[in-house]
Amino acid sequence: MPHLIAPTTQLHDAWLDAHAEWGPGLHEDGFGLAPTDEVDSPEGFAAWVARLAAESDRATCRWIVEDDQVLGGIALRHEFTDYVQWAGHIGFGIRPTARRRGLAAWALGQILDEAKALGMDRVLVVCATHNVGSAKTIERAGGVFEGIRDTEHGPVRRYWIMISEPSV
Repeated sequence: MPHLIAPTTQLHDAWLDAHAEWGPGLHEDGFGLAPTDEVDSPEGFAAWVARLAAESDRATCRWIVEDDQVLGGIALRHEFTDYVQWAGHIGFGIRPTARRRGLAAWALGQILDEAKALGMDRVLVVCATHNVGSAKTIERAGGVFEGIRDTEHGPVRRYWIMISEPSV
């Protein structure tokens, strides 16, 4: 059974295993990984985990873990910033060998509950136009397609998910 947990240095080797499976680059959506983060060394990894914890008032980052394996990550950005305008409130990614098990849908449901607890009425979720799996996951979670927009990382599909009815 998978769990959503806060990032931890105790899973450094497991996270590196997942990172290696994705291959080179910073494309593990949902992990809050920035180009300046150095995650290979224990010190760099600890600094990254500490940064995520320090930013928890603006973003909730969770890892999808099962049997001490990091299967993916999901992040909830709390405010509508310029970054969220093109990247969305929620970003998620599942390592290639753990896909097609429903983990993304499960994690998305869990993080939507967190968004509701924070008082968010709706969230923007985006995915690359070619990412059919993520588009289906978002749509099954109630995502309403807004359109396609070009970003610095290529075109993305934009969806809005209503979390609760707006207050009158």
